[in-house]
Amino acid sequence: MTMFPDPTSHLLLTPEDLDAPRRVERLKELRIEEEPLPEFDAFARRLAHTTGAPFAMVNFIDERRQYFAGLHTPAMDRPVTLEPVEDSVPGRIMARDHGYCPHVVVRRKALVLEDVCDYPRFAGNPVVDEIGIRSYMGAPLMDGSGIALGTICVVAQEPRPWGREGLGVIKSMAEEMAELLRRRGAHPGIGI
Repeated sequence: MTMFPDPTSHLLLTPEDLDAPRRVERLKELRIEEEPLPEFDAFARRLAHTTGAPFAMVNFIDERRQYFAGLHTPAMDRPVTLEPVEDSVPGRIMARDHGYCPHVVVRRKALVLEDVCDYPRFAGNPVVDEIGIRSYMGAPLMDGSGIALGTICVVAQEPRPWGREGLGVIKSMAEEMAELLRRRGAHPGIGI
């Protein structure tokens, strides 16, 4: 009997994240925990309007989950339906193996998926079936020490032609948010 290799065995759905412990400590220093931050929600709203995306997030990642400290949905009075992790703020927490932000954080590079179904590595992600996500664009939030603290990202439930212009926008806005985080770190006790 001939054994054929599994063509999906080389696909790492959730990348190994060696910086997670350092990231968690840095987020504590910045006072970013599991509570919504109005200034981050405002940033997410501006990100959604700038990109024309229905959903936008300012996302921070630890060893087990992702936390949307900033969130914009089409109807903010109806939070995004995500699978809650333990006792968490509804709509703000998502398992680490859901979505594409963990890839952006580990790679430390922006990721644009105009149609996630065009990429076998990403098409099998739980957010495709559970939430209907078809398009993603995200960029890392880089700390001055070289740690990716999280991402800013936008998603849509239909394919989107983000193109080079979208990539430029998401990178520029990620740098803007990273600067706000640097200021937050420089002035403990004060919001951004």
